[in-house]
Amino acid sequence: MALNEGGYGEIVRGKKISNDLQVSEKYVINFRFEVRNKGGHSSMPVKDNAIYHLAGALQNLSNFGFPLKTNEVTAAYFQQMAKLDDGPRKEDLAKIASGSQEAMARVADASPSWNSTLRTTCVATMLEGGHAMNALPQLAAATVNCRVLPEDSPEYVLSALQKVVADDQVSVKQLSEFSKAAASPMRPDLLKAVSDITTRMWPAVPTVPIMVMGATDGRYLRAAGIPTYGVQGFFMDRDDIRFHGRDERLGVESFYEGQAFLYELVKRLSTSAR
Repeated sequence: MALNEGGYGEIVRGKKISNDLQVSEKYVINFRFEVRNKGGHSSMPVKDNAIYHLAGALQNLSNFGFPLKTNEVTAAYFQQMAKLDDGPRKEDLAKIASGSQEAMARVADASPSWNSTLRTTCVATMLEGGHAMNALPQLAAATVNCRVLPEDSPEYVLSALQKVVADDQVSVKQLSEFSKAAASPMRPDLLKAVSDITTRMWPAVPTVPIMVMGATDGRYLRAAGIPTYGVQGFFMDRDDIRFHGRDERLGVESFYEGQAFLYELVKRLSTSAR
């Protein structure tokens, strides 16, 4: 088996509530929204403007949400969170595991990370367009990054985006190949090792299996038949996740705790394997 990044500890209102163990993840597909136009001089504008077509498509995308749903891993995660959460969302968290769409919608609105856990997401991340300040644009394009639930197919995502765009002037093309793999089996020896060390370092903090809303290199290992588990022992504020942001950060205390946790985990697993 392999240990990987991906799972992390959750902090809510300053309290450590779970040390998450990643067993599955979304996969990534990038799409390009593109509009081409004959252009012209900016002194003679027309409604058929490549930038306007693209802007309309992106506005439609911003108002669209893929269906909310759970799978085996995420249903178990929310069921466990319902037991740990003492805030106003506790009842909704419990209802999610039984498939309540209303509860999913309220939880998704309340938390970007939970919203991404409950659905496939697609978001515009890069723009390009125009060639001169005094010319009508001949090209306008956007890169759209999708993080896809394991059970949703690439064909489904492409079809959904084409319907959302609703403009025959905007082409939607897949840019990248994708790689996905089934969830890793929940190994009792690993779960016990992670749970034992977690309890010793942070009493009363449980280990909770999760599906991460992003993607890691673990999917390549899983596809090659190597069970892969994301666990770090780094705790972060659930409502202040800054991955890939300009001010991405990790608390100093959490950094040293994570070092100690990973050292103990690798030592425990390697000793047991002899």
